[in-house]
Amino acid sequence: MERTLLTPEQYLEAERESEERHEYLDGEVRVMPGANEAHCLLEVNVASELGRQVRSTPCRVFLVQMRVRVKPEFYTYPDVLVVSGEPRFLDDQKDTLLNPQLIVEVLSPSTEAYDRGRKFEQYKAIESLREYLLVASDRMHADLYARQADGRWILSSADSLDESLTIESIGVHLRLSELYEKVELAA
Repeated sequence: MERTLLTPEQYLEAERESEERHEYLDGEVRVMPGANEAHCLLEVNVASELGRQVRSTPCRVFLVQMRVRVKPEFYTYPDVLVVSGEPRFLDDQKDTLLNPQLIVEVLSPSTEAYDRGRKFEQYKAIESLREYLLVASDRMHADLYARQADGRWILSSADSLDESLTIESIGVHLRLSELYEKVELAA
């Protein structure tokens, strides 16, 4: 069976008319999955805490509705992202961001391998990206990857309520107790 592939322009035109969110990679379009309560609360908690801490800085926090163009053949919707300074957009629609400094993905069992693997490989192509935060929704755990001056990525992890992670590029200190507030994890 022959697959129909879309150009980036065809994808954007269709996506701007769609009520669902779709990821675009190498001509293929994939519906973005829904999320459970823990996932949604983690998105809100992360965005709220980031927003609180960057309120008096030039940073802006965006939630899952903001599309990011990683490269011409990859568009996606991170759960949370931060831009330091002026955001750059693909065009005057201002619905496709080009310069995130921090990307946050809330992991679910069905997306964890993709978010840690192929998606992170793609994200590394974003020149402005300094940190990539992964927050688990099925257990208390967060991984922060930080880009070094030589291009290497260094991992820091936290997995208990009294631990925290520092996002150096935007001067934010995230405590897991704040990220997981009101989040009920499966036993």
